[in-house]
Amino acid sequence: MLGEGNVAYGRGTPLEAAVWRLRSRGCWTDAAELLTPRATEPAAALERAALLIERCLYTEQGWAEAEEALRAAEALARTDEERGAAACERGYLAYASTLLGVRDRADEARAALGRAAALLGPDTRGRALLDYRRGLIAQNLGDSPQAARAAYRRAHAGATAHDDELLLSSTWRHLAGLALREGELAEARHGFAESLRIREELGYLVGTAPALASLADTETEPEAGRLRAEAGRLFRLLGGVPTWLGPWVGGPGAAPVTAFGTA
Repeated sequence: MLGEGNVAYGRGTPLEAAVWRLRSRGCWTDAAELLTPRATEPAAALERAALLIERCLYTEQGWAEAEEALRAAEALARTDEERGAAACERGYLAYASTLLGVRDRADEARAALGRAAALLGPDTRGRALLDYRRGLIAQNLGDSPQAARAAYRRAHAGATAHDDELLLSSTWRHLAGLALREGELAEARHGFAESLRIREELGYLVGTAPALASLADTETEPEAGRLRAEAGRLFRLLGGVPTWLGPWVGGPGAAPVTAFGTA
């Protein structure tokens, strides 16, 4: 399962390294194409669907292709873990569609993640990713920061147990966002700094700009301006992705990027 749950991050097989290199630079279509020859294998089919779903979240495009790939992965799933992983991706696609205003699929997102919870074991790597995504729904669709914090903390513990660095970068970021919302500036700064450090170490360029912009929200000038300028440079270098980051890297007075928590 890809999401934040693929823990190779370029250090596995040549194929995993190539997929990660493309994914980390926002080349999701090319990464998915590398998996096409293995698309009849449940794991590869699900990873291909996850790549295309992530593209939707970052570019607001490619919804039909992601849906087609996900249906193919769902049809190939045989075990509870495979079905649970596919349901987790189904929930994430529905969440992204709702969050970005494409179509309201909030009920579908919650139902799919509920199915995933019934299928994935409590100590599995996939469960940590599921908890993270349930936190996203609680925070961004349900406006329930307490439920979101509890889910992010479970995900953080699971990511730590499974050494899932990219998921840790996301849980750090979203826990920090909640801390900033409550005025806990030092806690927020620490969490955003940890998220940025991990993403830079992994070479996850497409996720580094949001991390820089979030950290800027906790700093004063001139450091805030420097961080926001670097985020803007990366944003332009990658062709304007994630699309939703544009308004937050526009210079002094830009709205806090943490108001739009996705990646």
